[in-house]
Amino acid sequence: MSTKQTGRLYGVGLGPGDPSLMTLRAVEVIAEADVIAYHSARHGRSIARSIAAKHLRADHVEEPLVYPVTTETTDHPGGYRGAMEEFYTEAAARLAVHLDAGRTVAVLAEGDPLFYGSYMHMHKRLADRYPTEVIPGVTSVSAAAARLGTPLAEGEEVLTILPGTLPEEELTARLASTDSAVVMKLGRTFTKVRRAMEGSGRLEEARYVERATMAGERTGELADVDPESVPYFSVAVLPSRIDAPSEVRERGEVVVVGTGPAGPLWLTPETRGALAAVDDLVGYTTYLDRVPVRPGQLRHGSDNRVESERAEFALDLARRGRRVAVVSGGDPGVFAMATAVLEAAGQDAYKDVPVRVLPGVTAANAAAARAGAPLGHDYATISLSDRLKPWEVIAERLRAAAAADLVLALYNPGSRSRTWQVGKARDLLLEHRAADTPVVLGRDVGGAQESVRIVRLAELDPAEVDMRTILIVGSSQTQTVRRGDGEQIVWTPRRYPESGS
Repeated sequence: MSTKQTGRLYGVGLGPGDPSLMTLRAVEVIAEADVIAYHSARHGRSIARSIAAKHLRADHVEEPLVYPVTTETTDHPGGYRGAMEEFYTEAAARLAVHLDAGRTVAVLAEGDPLFYGSYMHMHKRLADRYPTEVIPGVTSVSAAAARLGTPLAEGEEVLTILPGTLPEEELTARLASTDSAVVMKLGRTFTKVRRAMEGSGRLEEARYVERATMAGERTGELADVDPESVPYFSVAVLPSRIDAPSEVRERGEVVVVGTGPAGPLWLTPETRGALAAVDDLVGYTTYLDRVPVRPGQLRHGSDNRVESERAEFALDLARRGRRVAVVSGGDPGVFAMATAVLEAAGQDAYKDVPVRVLPGVTAANAAAARAGAPLGHDYATISLSDRLKPWEVIAERLRAAAAADLVLALYNPGSRSRTWQVGKARDLLLEHRAADTPVVLGRDVGGAQESVRIVRLAELDPAEVDMRTILIVGSSQTQTVRRGDGEQIVWTPRRYPESGS
């Protein structure tokens, strides 16, 4: 019994538009093919066909795959998505007839077949049934960078490819957090993309490329482009920041950022973008080590006990025109560097230096999330460090918060030189809380040595607490439960019992 010989399917990448940028393999496959398929709108003109035109023969069987809808509305019961799914299924069935008859089918695709291309819909429906080969092509991204004559990404920079059809807030966040980017599918999305560039602080860097390598090619500054003139075949580009021309600034700025409790997973997109954009990084060396090294940036590390000096140093750099990030752990406004910078910025010498504070994930939120939801109701945040305030003040605040039945997040509970405060705080809290009140001990949350445990207040051992630990002490309403997998979780109900109930 003989096995039926089918034809072979090719997805042929044609490059960005200039026929001379087709690969030799693409030309070979077109020459060998029996059937040439290509997508087009209802007007019948196909950019893919026009790129490959001089390689088509009179005896080629041509299969135009005409979209039933592009940007207009449709009365299909499944809407736009339903109309397109039906079209792709029917188109794949047409090509399958040729393949079953033993004919070789080449599906032409602008750029690269598997990069935002329509060929992939044929591939997903046919490649598991027929021998298939995909011929890669030069993408519009590469063509745009070449036409701009600027690197897209260098060294450890991250290049992000985004469709302009994303929601504006999502575009803004991703543009703010990446080093370089290309936004595809402009046309009607251009105005939204421009707003996202501006919202992310990247508009001045942004470049525009239209119909790269094709007739009618246009490049320029994105900010100068008339939205009414933008076609679908255009891209917005944020090139590499390395060695980019730097503008002369009479005065820079200071941005105070928090790295969260550990590494890059805890950074917000806004913070990630700010760290990438500055000239100088200033901070406690341990926190600076969490920030990736970037060519051209200067790092100024120091001891953890020179906050005022660090703040003034950063402001002096900014006054000389440098963009400076002061790096904190956690949230910079919670027992961290924002206060020191703003205090120094209030001096006459620095009043004209712009200062921004960007929020970060603080230790209490990180530890609470790991343990469950102990901060689900009212809570107070108190530092047990007596380095900047007397213990008497700390004790008074602990009593007041405990008497008010607030959950407590206790920062800086102990260190090598401070070993007695945890015991004192425990004994004081036991005057107001039951012995079995749950206490979360979160150590190095998000780090390599993370440890999160739940103990009874009466059993809180000061020897188990160090400077990398945060304590969350429950209220009278805080609950604990051991789930089916053995994990113990803790939470504080949002509803508080009424008086007398």
